[in-house]
Amino acid sequence: MPPIQYIVEGGRRLSGTIEPSGNKNSALPIIAAALLTEHPVTLTNVPRIRDTETLVELCRSVGASAEWTERNTLQIHAKEIRAADLDPALCARIRASILLAGPLLARCGEVALPPPGGDVIGRRRLDTHFLAFEQLGATVTATHRLEFRASKLKGADVFLDEPSVTATENALVAAVAARGTTYLRNAASEPHVQDLANFLIALGAKIEGVGTNTIIVHGPATLGSTSFAIQPDHIEVGSLIGLAAVTRSPLRIARAGVEHLRSIRMGFERLGIVCGIEGDDLVVPSNQTMKIHDDFGGHVPKLEDQPWPAFPADLMSIAIVTATQCDGVILMHEKMFESRMFFVDNLIAMGGRIVLCDPHRAIVAGPSRLRGAPMNSPDIRAGMAMLLAAVCANGTSTINNADQIERGYERIDERLNALGAKIKRIPARS
Repeated sequence: MPPIQYIVEGGRRLSGTIEPSGNKNSALPIIAAALLTEHPVTLTNVPRIRDTETLVELCRSVGASAEWTERNTLQIHAKEIRAADLDPALCARIRASILLAGPLLARCGEVALPPPGGDVIGRRRLDTHFLAFEQLGATVTATHRLEFRASKLKGADVFLDEPSVTATENALVAAVAARGTTYLRNAASEPHVQDLANFLIALGAKIEGVGTNTIIVHGPATLGSTSFAIQPDHIEVGSLIGLAAVTRSPLRIARAGVEHLRSIRMGFERLGIVCGIEGDDLVVPSNQTMKIHDDFGGHVPKLEDQPWPAFPADLMSIAIVTATQCDGVILMHEKMFESRMFFVDNLIAMGGRIVLCDPHRAIVAGPSRLRGAPMNSPDIRAGMAMLLAAVCANGTSTINNADQIERGYERIDERLNALGAKIKRIPARS
């Protein structure tokens, strides 16, 4: 496909109501987990983005039927599947290809995967996946490709060496098919992990401890058919809070999944941005103080990411852009990925007052008036952060490699234009 470019005319105030898409990080493991059952599965509120489309192609390549019956409704029927060699080009597009290891190992007893792709935001270990599979009875061989084999998966007491989201998801899916009880300790507990667990329960799995760091799975489960709605994307909600703040615009985020927003709201409150809750809607008023709250004694405050339920790593790029428009100084500490902060060079070129201390820390002093500029999107979250910067900047910005943004945000240009933004996509959608 041709590269995608956004031409953004900044400095426009926005208003209106917007609904977040389904959580991409829920949809991907759930699509993969639909291969566990030989019965049909219907998924609604699935974000129609590059990453989900790629994973659907991979599911078809192993013999499953996967059809979009409506724009955001996907029907999957894996009556018969085979552990075929997966297309390296498709696997290289998305990191989520690793999520096929669990269901294919459970159904076929073996699977060979090319190395997964995805965002270039630093080293992203696969060792935790290997550790979990080996403790569940599989053998793992990692050369130019990843080979997993297991004649029979067996329940185990598994302690993950880090609370990796995708490793927790792979282990959870494999444990559903394993004979006996599995304890997953130090498990990730993000909303998308909870969504996957609830989907598996809807299929017939017996799972305890959903939303905690110890998940108990009683297997093997007899799985059936189900219809399941993907939950709203809390990262997109956080991105929209940042958008409202930097443009000083009143926005209502409808059906925002407010039960998962506590740490996100706390993080933005540190920047002087307070949101209201009305039912399941999140309301961002335009009259924000945008005043960074100093720590006790007048010390420079810090906003840092940590595993859930703390402030999520995927919102650090958004928070950095938002901080450029706030009054005060704050240290932003991205602990998890050593390349995620390098995009701040683009913000500095736009007029942002930012000191990149090292690959993990940046000091932001605001407010600063941003100017339109050309930039390149290195990954999904930094790309969305650049889009926020471009929308609030004076003048016109060009965002190259906007394909990265569209891997995670469905038709974001059209949806923001409906609020009053002026974003031109090149090439235009047919």
